[in-house]
Amino acid sequence: MSTDADKYTRQTLLSRTEWMPGKLFSVRVSRPEGFSFQPGQFARLGLPEESADDAAPTIWRAYSMVSAPDEAELEFYSVVVPEGDFSTRLAQLAPGASLYIDRTVFGFLTLERFVDGEDIWLVASGTGLSAYLSMLRDPALWQRFPRVILAHGVREVAELAYREEIEALARRHQGQLIYLPLPTREAYGNHPQARLTHLLEDGRLEQLAGVTLDPARSRIMLCGNPDMVADTRKLLSARGFAPGRRGNAGNLAVENYW
Repeated sequence: MSTDADKYTRQTLLSRTEWMPGKLFSVRVSRPEGFSFQPGQFARLGLPEESADDAAPTIWRAYSMVSAPDEAELEFYSVVVPEGDFSTRLAQLAPGASLYIDRTVFGFLTLERFVDGEDIWLVASGTGLSAYLSMLRDPALWQRFPRVILAHGVREVAELAYREEIEALARRHQGQLIYLPLPTREAYGNHPQARLTHLLEDGRLEQLAGVTLDPARSRIMLCGNPDMVADTRKLLSARGFAPGRRGNAGNLAVENYW
């Protein structure tokens, strides 16, 4: 008979990065032996209700792996939810603290959802970027798609976490990766201050990318705020994009990240 302890493993927080103090941060954690996943999948992280380091975990939250599948450590990106039971405590953990990880991985926002196309669009709001970072770090993405468009919608420029890493990837994969950082409340370069849905609706998102969204050759993923996902999905559906079904691989995949 399996026990709760067989379902999860206790790991150690190794380091943390503050992207936006008091709001956005990431942690690197030791990786459980035999823990495998596909880029885009997520794990459940656990903490005990009590402050005792060795207490059993009772509070669980889902976080996408930021790390590539072959990295020795696991990385997770988080926003601090005010008054939240989990994120506020995770944000306070120091290196050396314990963090529990469910042995089972979840999620279907993976490249395996698609047959190969000419371009793939990775559209995210806020911390929905997490799932795509793992893909960007994995060689399989660059081997499968001649062109990758990453659109990241945020409110403020400071929320463009991992920007330097993504810009370095864009230089390394010049002409293959198109990075569109899109703050709505602050100016950033020549990019318009508008929501992703508005940019898609009026055609400016395609103009910025220099790429036309075409159901025949484009594959698109949506990850982030449920309202953004729902509204964008509706706009894309009117243009012929749809999730895969039995016998049809589809050209759209979505994940609410909330």
